Amino acid sequence: MPDPSLSARAAGAVTEAVSGLPRQFWWLWTSTLINKLGAFVVTFLALYLTTDRGYSASYAGLVASLFGLGSAIASVVAGVLADRIGRRPTLVAAQLGTALFTALLGFSDGQVAIAVVAFLVGFCNNATRPATSAIIADIVPAEDRVRAFALNYWAINIGFGLSAAVAGLIATHGYLTLFLLDALSTVVCAVVIFVRIPETRPDAPAADQGGAAARPAIGLGAVFQDGRFMAVVVLNLLLALVAQQGSTTLAVDMGRAGITSTQYGLVIGLNGLLIVVLQIPLTRWMASRDRTALLVASALFIGWGFGLTALAGSSAWFYAFTVAVWTLGEILNAPTMMGLVAELSPAEARGRYQGVYSLSWSLASFLGPAAGGVLLERAGSGVMWGACAVLGTLAAGGYVLLGRRPGAALAKSAAVAAAPVPGTARAAEPERPAEPERAATGG
Repeated sequence: MPDPSLSARAAGAVTEAVSGLPRQFWWLWTSTLINKLGAFVVTFLALYLTTDRGYSASYAGLVASLFGLGSAIASVVAGVLADRIGRRPTLVAAQLGTALFTALLGFSDGQVAIAVVAFLVGFCNNATRPATSAIIADIVPAEDRVRAFALNYWAINIGFGLSAAVAGLIATHGYLTLFLLDALSTVVCAVVIFVRIPETRPDAPAADQGGAAARPAIGLGAVFQDGRFMAVVVLNLLLALVAQQGSTTLAVDMGRAGITSTQYGLVIGLNGLLIVVLQIPLTRWMASRDRTALLVASALFIGWGFGLTALAGSSAWFYAFTVAVWTLGEILNAPTMMGLVAELSPAEARGRYQGVYSLSWSLASFLGPAAGGVLLERAGSGVMWGACAVLGTLAAGGYVLLGRRPGAALAKSAAVAAAPVPGTARAAEPERPAEPERAATGG
């Protein structure tokens, strides 16, 4: 019989993880889940182009790169729009655009037409990210942001896991069905956001009662000149380049090792399964841990998890072990990093800051697969996965250095944020002295 006390503790952990968050967050969470439950096209685009349409693997790679290029451009453009015209209109417009071009992609014919529409799908699809992250940072209190970002990440992985499981069955009735269902789910998300999520953009800083002029708006150039923030973005880019290998180079390497497609599906499916099972309990555990220690650990788990792939040989079990290692790194990294980015972002420029952060992921999706493929082809498996371990180690070292800088936000607990409440300006506050470093297990 199951242990009642264990069940009670599990229920208590879930209740603690989900309690106390604003109602608007849960509508946004629901929208994210619905969107990812219908996210069929991105996962099956390459398979659709090569098997159903008969195009070459190189053309499918080109289309994937154009999708990534559109995502990269959208990161910056959508971030600026989220600050200028508002979070909600940017998010709704991006979702409606995604729905339109996803449906159009299902009807497109000819290499040029498909490539152009795929670029537009990538642009609109990624344009939702800065606005979504900015809304979470706007409506969730600072001390709850890591938990909120973890729950949003959880919804993404639940949706992707379930959609990937049923997409293959739906595709047997024709790939057009996948495109149309994806478009429909995205329209539903746009409706939910429009009806249930109010505009959350903070008011622009105004002149104070003493007659001092209002502080000028923060432009995109100022974001790129924010050295502390850009250091975080560069370190994230290193890890994102490694993480991108999980959906591209890893499949090629496993195929070369004689791993079947069925085994590959089971191994890579472990990633989503572990995130769904472990994200909530680990987020609770992370709440009182030192943020620098969490980011260092996540970088080492991700880098060396992929690095261990060099030792897998032809063992599907060993490949599964490596996936478990780098998935643990993902679980530690994603909510911690998103909470840090929200903290480093002035309230009135959160869209721009989130957009530049998202740019690191988009660049990795554009550069990572190509770089990994070339390295695997020309230098071999050992060098390829060894490079991942090196990048992870470099990122971990970077987090250590950032955590030791005076006034570094990394020195704080993962659950403690220094960002002002929405509507106030971070730059107007005096610089705070650095908090003392605490042990990774400190409460």
